[in-house]
Amino acid sequence: MTQTNHNTQVTTANTACTNNDVRQRFFIQDSPVRGDVVRLSRSYASTIAQKPYPEAIKRLLGEMLTAASLLIGTVKIDGRLSIQLQSSDSGSLLNWAMAECDQNGIIRALASWKADTDEQVQAWENMTCANEAFAELGAMGQGVLFINIQPDGGEAYQGIVERSHDNLADCLAHYQKQSAQIPTLINLASDGLQAGGILVQMLPRTAEETYEVEQNEDAGIDDDLWTRLSVLTRTVKAEELTTLDTNEILYRLYNEENVVAPDPVELAFGCTCSRKKSEMAIEQIGEAEALDIIEEQGGTFEMDCGFCGEVYKFNKDDITAIFAE
Repeated sequence: MTQTNHNTQVTTANTACTNNDVRQRFFIQDSPVRGDVVRLSRSYASTIAQKPYPEAIKRLLGEMLTAASLLIGTVKIDGRLSIQLQSSDSGSLLNWAMAECDQNGIIRALASWKADTDEQVQAWENMTCANEAFAELGAMGQGVLFINIQPDGGEAYQGIVERSHDNLADCLAHYQKQSAQIPTLINLASDGLQAGGILVQMLPRTAEETYEVEQNEDAGIDDDLWTRLSVLTRTVKAEELTTLDTNEILYRLYNEENVVAPDPVELAFGCTCSRKKSEMAIEQIGEAEALDIIEEQGGTFEMDCGFCGEVYKFNKDDITAIFAE
């Protein structure tokens, strides 16, 4: 479809998708700018329905899922990317949180929090936004943020994200600029029901483009593009990111630019748990301890997945078979 407004052209390869659970890649034509817009609806709702999360954690997980879905589009891997938050303060109400997206668009997330006392429960009830849950990592400079990249069959990579700002989006944008030397803008939003975000990057100019600029001031390179896009991208509202179609977001933001958007990638909630993985976990426990647990629990050892709620049951014969292999 082509939408025009004066000298504006937004070209999309596929508009059949409802764009409520997608990652939409886009490019500014004839420039080194690329980006992605992510919208999460049903996939996000399915994720947070697995546990009775406080509202602030729901929203934080929405931002983390969106961020993972955006960032995996910036790396060329067959595998998965996860974002992990780990508190370093024993008094923090948030223990840890993680969100993951793989190259097929399958997302999942999980968090652990303290709600053992009436005071802790009340503290969570008083929080209404993602940044309040993010602040539970501790004061600025405390807490740890990780980006984990796990290629299928390859060597894993973990990057430590500096706690440079009081929100997840700016910390991740700062990390991209510092680690990859790529100017990056990231906006994230979550209202507890839906989530969304946008990432824009200015890739390095090619040697040919650099030569053209040096040799010819009229080479067609728009030196004001990044400044212009930075201003425009910062105008997007949280409610727009969580409610508008991805192509509508692009059109509203960049309706004076030539935007090209290829086919979107569908996103969906999913889990990688399996009975085999549960068996591997039991192997780590050891046969004697596993048999003791079965006796304590009346003949059945149950392992449940925190991500999706699936329960894997093992009896004494199952345990014997695992360690007989």
